Amino acid sequence: MSGKGKGKIGFFEKYLTIWVALCMIIGIFIGKWLPSIPTFLNKFEYAKVSIPIALLIWLMVYPMMLKVDFQSIKNVKKNPKGLFVTWVTNWLIKPFTMFGIAWFFFFVVFKGLIPIELAKGYLAGAILLGAAPCTAMVFVWSHLTKGDASYTVVQVATNDLIILVAFTPIVAFLLGVSGVSIPWDTLILSVVLFVLIPLIAGILTRHLITKRRGVTYFEKEFIPKFNQVTIFGLLLTLVIIFSFQGEMILANPLHIVLISIPLVIQTFLIFFIAYFSSRYFKLPYNIAAPAGMIGASNFFELAVAVAIALFGTQSPAALATTVGVLTEVPVMLMLVAIANKTKHWFPDEG
Repeated sequence: MSGKGKGKIGFFEKYLTIWVALCMIIGIFIGKWLPSIPTFLNKFEYAKVSIPIALLIWLMVYPMMLKVDFQSIKNVKKNPKGLFVTWVTNWLIKPFTMFGIAWFFFFVVFKGLIPIELAKGYLAGAILLGAAPCTAMVFVWSHLTKGDASYTVVQVATNDLIILVAFTPIVAFLLGVSGVSIPWDTLILSVVLFVLIPLIAGILTRHLITKRRGVTYFEKEFIPKFNQVTIFGLLLTLVIIFSFQGEMILANPLHIVLISIPLVIQTFLIFFIAYFSSRYFKLPYNIAAPAGMIGASNFFELAVAVAIALFGTQSPAALATTVGVLTEVPVMLMLVAIANKTKHWFPDEG
């Protein structure tokens, strides 16, 4: 994903929806015509965690953690209202509106189109997306809306720390309400594997490299080396997921569209909750726009990883989180355009 030093979205990020669609086609082809490949990969797992998928997830998450300067947390007192909006939106509102909207569509609106067991799985995937606010792509959205880059770093850094303590209980609670059994050990292991370990690795790497070569080298030269690694890890992960999901997708092609509807509605809703709250508190635009973006977008890499760990690569939950990747970029680009056109609603940055 794009680093925070760039002011525009990268080529791969801009067309991410197209790459995801291609991965879906390739994965389905492999699952249908080369089933020995997913069968072979399925043999490598530990404590229900797919080792190949785990390695690819680390390729995605580790570069993201490199971009977050946790030293920035000392600036937490800088305009605390913006952080308040971010924290409340992401942790007290977003997971629960995602649950409510997804439940309403999967169990009421689409009741005659989606079997109840699939609906439960799709709801579980939506819950995982709702409990994982954006960690990396928000830097891209912040730049595209001319957000305050240093303040965005504080928002992301504090969110990453909150994920460590809030993600597991929120997911467990909402899955329990949904009637989905909760494998606590796997859920905790997932957070350790896909958040804590990459987080520590990112902090240590940043400390060591900046100590030896300086901050400028680290941010301008070292981090960009990993940009395409993240994309490669994401796309290869999706190929594997779709190779397992091929039969389900071919049997229920309409479900991709049905899953995307509540996810898109949720994205717009959360953006405007944070955006209008920022306006209410008279925050400057360069803080309000990133506050809306960080809530609206998802840490879909984490959601995909946990869905696979909890329910398996062939689960409807994994498919739902993958649809989240499919819809993310075009919807967020629409919100970027809306934010840029409504900049005059807010007081001057200065």
